[in-house]
Amino acid sequence: MFFDPIVHALGLVLTYIHMVIPSYGWALIALAFVVRLALWPLSNMQFKSMAEMQKVQPLVKQLQAKFKNDPQAQNAAMMALYKEHKVNPLAGCLPMLVQFPILIGLYWAIQGQISSFTHEHWLWIGSSISQRFPDVFAQSLAVPDIFLLCLYVVSMYFTVRYGSPPSTDPQQAQTQKLMAFISPAMIAFFGFKYRWASALYIYWLATNVFTVAQQYLMFRKYGLVGGGRAAAAALAAPAPAVAETAPKPSGSPSTNGKRAYRPKKRARR
Repeated sequence: MFFDPIVHALGLVLTYIHMVIPSYGWALIALAFVVRLALWPLSNMQFKSMAEMQKVQPLVKQLQAKFKNDPQAQNAAMMALYKEHKVNPLAGCLPMLVQFPILIGLYWAIQGQISSFTHEHWLWIGSSISQRFPDVFAQSLAVPDIFLLCLYVVSMYFTVRYGSPPSTDPQQAQTQKLMAFISPAMIAFFGFKYRWASALYIYWLATNVFTVAQQYLMFRKYGLVGGGRAAAAALAAPAPAVAETAPKPSGSPSTNGKRAYRPKKRARR
């Protein structure tokens, strides 16, 4: 199986962390933090690429308008533009591609040792409130917790909604808003259907919280939000053309340096 090495590695790391932190709930949060730190260089490259893409966006729009009837020439011109400014449009996808096997691997790592979570408690999970409302709150980390699922869905909305800087393109901005509702809705649907263990929700929720915090720091660092974003946009915007105005003559109107002819009025008799 392709994910076997990842599943084995994550299982070992979680076991070692649990030796230091005797609660699996807090150990999963620590694991999410460790993974976030390990992916920090890739995330830094992702946000740096976002900043560079935002700077060349006005030039991209100019090329799209110039070659709107010639898609082949438009693609060639955009590739040349990206090469000139050393921008990689695919750099933003790399952290997501790397993180996906980790999420899948952790799922199978927890499922493979689900018996270890049967008697594990965390905050309200396994407390007296969970015994009073067992349909909403889990009694162990091995069973689903509806309240924790709802928290995860809300965190997913903020992660997707603010995962990229605000777009100046109305269509792209509308797509971002739409995806911010579609992704959490899908998570809620599959969570209710397959009834995942609450241990998974703890890890995923912690990952989203750390991701949103990192996004905020990176947005401020590369000027993708706030005043830095406005300054970056001003630097990227082309300078407006200034119309040349001819200096006005100080004296009476003239033609080629000569006095203009004025017809004399005929005297009345």
